[in-house]
Amino acid sequence: MDTRADTDGRRELYPHVRVGFHRRRHPGHPAASVRLVTMAEPSPDATLHIGAVATRTELSLRTLRHYDEVGLVRPSARSEGGFRLYTEDDVERLLLVRRMKPLGFTLEEMAELLEITDALEAGTLDEAGAGDARSRLDGYRAAAEERRAGLARKLAMADEFIALLRTR
Repeated sequence: MDTRADTDGRRELYPHVRVGFHRRRHPGHPAASVRLVTMAEPSPDATLHIGAVATRTELSLRTLRHYDEVGLVRPSARSEGGFRLYTEDDVERLLLVRRMKPLGFTLEEMAELLEITDALEAGTLDEAGAGDARSRLDGYRAAAEERRAGLARKLAMADEFIALLRTR
């Protein structure tokens, strides 16, 4: 497990979390203490275990493990004990995938879109390759808009159905 020593020699489990204590005098509680917790920007090398990633992404542990097994989104590292360790970049990739799920994109389409965005962000494509990647990205954008419109129509029908049931 990655821990770092702070200036007092204490170990900190999560380097992006800062905990401080203030002593305040409250009526009736002369020595009451108040704990303050603040979140700093996580360092680029900060990692999260699968449970924290599941909470942040609202994906199940089973789904995260499946995405790892099929190679869709693999954690950047593993602990000495074999636990999956995810970075902020991994979480962002998972959030992109999670946004594609309700629109009915396949795992293959999700993988392709991740490849496209990775290539565009890396900036290593020549002019023709970048043009092709942007064209494919536009295709995904158009498909997402079309699928969203279909979901909006279904939602409108569901609202009509619920309203009909309320009148009965």
